[in-house]
Amino acid sequence: MTGMLAEVAGWGGAALLLLAYLLLSIGRIAAGRAFQAMNLLGSLGLAANALVHGAWPSATLNAIWLVIALNGVLVGAERARRQPAHHDQTQ
Repeated sequence: MTGMLAEVAGWGGAALLLLAYLLLSIGRIAAGRAFQAMNLLGSLGLAANALVHGAWPSATLNAIWLVIALNGVLVGAERARRQPAHHDQTQ
């Protein structure tokens, strides 16, 4: 990964993580699939940036954050798959 691409990934990841936290904090999104996906992508960007710069503590933290977010995305997808589709019964 080139230096410029690493910087874009890092800043984009940071912005995405902050946006996810902001939206959750003000009640615009729930701690569901969108929040977990934003965390997953944000941590991926920050981890890539940290690896390029040899910032091992940050890379490790963001790799763990990525695994937690991935678990959240997968668990949410599994829950959605198991729930029956809601149909509008009123006519």
